[in-house]
Amino acid sequence: MICPVCSHDNLPGAEQCGHCLLDLTQLDQPTAQDRVERSLLEDRVAVLNPRPAVTLPPTATAGEAIRTMLANNVGALLIVDDAGQLLGIFSERDLLTKAASDPDYAARPVRAFMTADPETVRPTDPLAFVLHKMDGGGYRHLPVVQDGRVLGMLSVRDMLKHITRLCGG
Repeated sequence: MICPVCSHDNLPGAEQCGHCLLDLTQLDQPTAQDRVERSLLEDRVAVLNPRPAVTLPPTATAGEAIRTMLANNVGALLIVDDAGQLLGIFSERDLLTKAASDPDYAARPVRAFMTADPETVRPTDPLAFVLHKMDGGGYRHLPVVQDGRVLGMLSVRDMLKHITRLCGG
């Protein structure tokens, strides 16, 4: 990056100019090249209208959780306490990696298999942040929360539909 003050040619990603020590971090912002990139950088989670989350209490059984997921055609549901505070997420992956090895899994409480304290996003977070969390953590579902309250659920499918719309598909 060329320093705007002294014109020194710095290495890409440098945090400060090697000549005049100017802070370059605020100048090295990504710029959108097309509609998809612009949306990822500028649009917020709220633009996707996250669907309401399907929730269960931690005392529900894994069998109840599976039936609830099937009935609602969802790949994950949120586990919340009596006050509606998020305790965990129970996903198809939890079923396969944690519950399937237990012969009595269907009768055991879902809290035994859920992922506690899951990563979340807020309605004001940029879509690029959501995509980064999904990619970096290997998540297909992210709860949307605000002030500790569950507002909904985003899935990788929601992100793909949004991007496909932007591409004219």
